[in-house]
Amino acid sequence: MNADIKSPFRAGAKVLSVAIMVLLVIGALGPANWTPRTALGWQTDHFLGYFAITLLVCFAWPRPFLVGGALVAAAFLLEGLQAFTPDRTANLVAALCGAGGVLAAALLAEFFSRTWRWHRKSAQDSKSSV
Repeated sequence: MNADIKSPFRAGAKVLSVAIMVLLVIGALGPANWTPRTALGWQTDHFLGYFAITLLVCFAWPRPFLVGGALVAAAFLLEGLQAFTPDRTANLVAALCGAGGVLAAALLAEFFSRTWRWHRKSAQDSKSSV
């Protein structure tokens, strides 16, 4: 993918990642019935939700460890702020499940980012040696 095409995709991902972060805050601090749930359980919901959000944000801003650190802090902050809402309580396990999803996605994004750079560099090196 060339730079002309990649830039609009990345710009779109930035807009989507900001929108999903706003929805995350609304879902975490709004009424409990506004939060979508699956039949997998809230622990899995937290893990998969933060995993997907982290992958999107890492695509928009390709610094996985920086993104991961910020989203781990956000997971704990949002979970702590739930203590101040009338229909929720703060839960350390929920924060840890969210942080686990963030860390898993950030590590996966960093792995693919390094693999992509290594592959691109080795392809350029093989072209220049021919």
